[in-house]
Amino acid sequence: MLSNEPLWQAAKDKAYRENGWFIPEFIDLSAQNIANSFLTAEGIQKITERYNIPQEQSSPKKVGIVMAGNIPLVGFHDLFCVFLSGHIAMVKPSSKDDTLIRHLITKLTEWNQEVSSVVVLSEMLKGCDAYIATGSNNTSRYFEYYFRNVPSIIRKNRTSVAILTGDESKEELEKLADDVYLYFGLGCRNVTKLFVPQGYDFIPLLEAFKKYNYLANYHKYKNNYDYNLAVNILNKKYFMSNEAILIVEEASSFSPIGQLHYEYYTDSASVQEALTKDATIQCVVGKGNIGFGQAQCPSITDYADGVDTMEFLTKL
Repeated sequence: MLSNEPLWQAAKDKAYRENGWFIPEFIDLSAQNIANSFLTAEGIQKITERYNIPQEQSSPKKVGIVMAGNIPLVGFHDLFCVFLSGHIAMVKPSSKDDTLIRHLITKLTEWNQEVSSVVVLSEMLKGCDAYIATGSNNTSRYFEYYFRNVPSIIRKNRTSVAILTGDESKEELEKLADDVYLYFGLGCRNVTKLFVPQGYDFIPLLEAFKKYNYLANYHKYKNNYDYNLAVNILNKKYFMSNEAILIVEEASSFSPIGQLHYEYYTDSASVQEALTKDATIQCVVGKGNIGFGQAQCPSITDYADGVDTMEFLTKL
C-alpha cells in the first residue's frame, strides 16, 4: 500500500476513474494512514493483547460486512478487525469503493491461499452469524429490519465538529483546514461545524483555509460549491467565502459539500457537555479534545460510532 507496485498503481487509477471523489492524493492519504496506524506489529500486538484474541478460533463465525464508500478504503478497518478476530469475513464492498478493497483482498489471497477461506467477497450476505453494516440513516432502518435476529453493528450518519477559542495560531488553523477539507469533507470524521466565541474574527481562518482552494478545480466539488452559493444568495443568507468554501451560521452540525457551518457560544463548557450527549457527533476537534489536523488520522482503536468492534467480535 506504500509502494509503487504497478498493479496497485493501476487499481488506484481505476478507482479514481470510477469515482471522481477519489482523487489520487486522497487515496494515498487513506492508504498511508492504514499502513502506518493499523498494519504495524505494535498496533496488531496492542489489539491481540487487549482482547485476548486466541491463536485460533475454535468455532469461527461468518460476519457479513456491508461497507460504505464515502472515502477511499473506509471499510478496511472492519475487514481488518474481523480478520484479526479469527472469524470469517463475508465482504460486500460499496459500489463506490469496490476496486481498492477487491484489489487488496485479491493480493492477500495471492500471497496466502488460505486467506480465501476467511475473507470472501460476496454480493449476497445471507445466512451470516453476525453483521457489520454502514450506511445512511435511511438504509440503517432496512439493516435493522433485515438483521434483527442476529448480532449486528449498524452505523448511521455521523459528523464532526470543532470548538475554537479565538486564540488559535496560524499553524493550528491550517491543520483545522485538513480536518475540514480532506476527502472533500465526505467522511464522518470531517469537521462540518465550528463553535466559536462571540465576536470571533473569521479572517485568519479564511486565509488559512486558502491552502485548499485548489479543490475548486475539481468539477464535482465546484458544482456543489456553486449550487450552495446560489442557494445562499437566493435566500439572502449572510455567508463568508474564500472562493472554495462557504461559511454560514446554522444550527445543524451537518453541512453540504463546499459549506461549513458555525455557531456562536458564550460558555464552551456547556457546548462540550451538549456534544458528549449528541449521538450524531463522531469527533470533537480543538484544545482539550482531538488535536487540530488529527481527525482524519484515527488509531487502530478509534472505532466508528464509538462502538467497540473488536469487543463485539470477541463475544460472538
